[in-house]
Amino acid sequence: MATAGGPTVRRRQLGSELRRLREHAGKKIEDVAAHLECSMSKISRVETGQAPIKARDVRDLLQWYGVTDPALTETVMQIHKDAQQQGWWAHYGEVLPSGMATYAGLESDARALRSYEPTFVHGLLQTEDYARAVIAAARPNEPYEVDQLVRFRKERQGLLTREPEPLELWVVLEESALRRPIGGRDVMAAQLAHLAETTALPNVTIQVMPTAKGAHAALAGMFSLLEFEPRTPTVVYVNSIAGNVYLEKERDVRTFIQTFDLVRAAAPDPQETPATLEKIAREMYST
Repeated sequence: MATAGGPTVRRRQLGSELRRLREHAGKKIEDVAAHLECSMSKISRVETGQAPIKARDVRDLLQWYGVTDPALTETVMQIHKDAQQQGWWAHYGEVLPSGMATYAGLESDARALRSYEPTFVHGLLQTEDYARAVIAAARPNEPYEVDQLVRFRKERQGLLTREPEPLELWVVLEESALRRPIGGRDVMAAQLAHLAETTALPNVTIQVMPTAKGAHAALAGMFSLLEFEPRTPTVVYVNSIAGNVYLEKERDVRTFIQTFDLVRAAAPDPQETPATLEKIAREMYST
């Protein structure tokens, strides 16, 4: 049972192991909820890594599930201990939108991230001024929160240059997102220049989907694939006004992997991206 990764991945590992042990013991979620005197939804969130659980409750469940192997008990309790660590994003907890702390943890633990972005430049690729314009549009009367969220976004971007293993990022951006003048002409000109510079990083791949391409496999909206070490399952993240959704079932993940493969195959070669960015900048934002 692997224990590599940060606290978010370890919480997921803990939940997965508790679910495995529950099923092996022949217990149902409602049985566990009654035993711990809590709701079934709480147990479900614990087993999917979305909610914490106290150490004494973990020990209680291990005993109730009939776990007698001291080594297994020690391993599970160590995972629990590791899962309690706070990530760097905890400092922004008071201003983060619902679900964003979970996403930040997954992103920080990820080995690779593949994303389709139809509306905005991906957060890991945004300049400070562009990020400020996007965030301020959603929170026009909250200058403190805007400042904090811009700092949070900039801190996330350190993943692209972390040592010794930077995050591998592959993003397909819609051309229309780059032609939307967020923040004004100067902000967008600087943003496009930043994207062009970022394409030089060996761990970053950017493709621009031409508007003229018409229909393609991902028109339903934005999504990201977060990939971890081999023994940790891939997670799909879908963001919308209605909220954040995380998908982990193998069938769902496979569908989104196939969708991303179709989208990147339909988009121009990444080697064409710098020229495309220069063309858009010249047509839209040159003075």
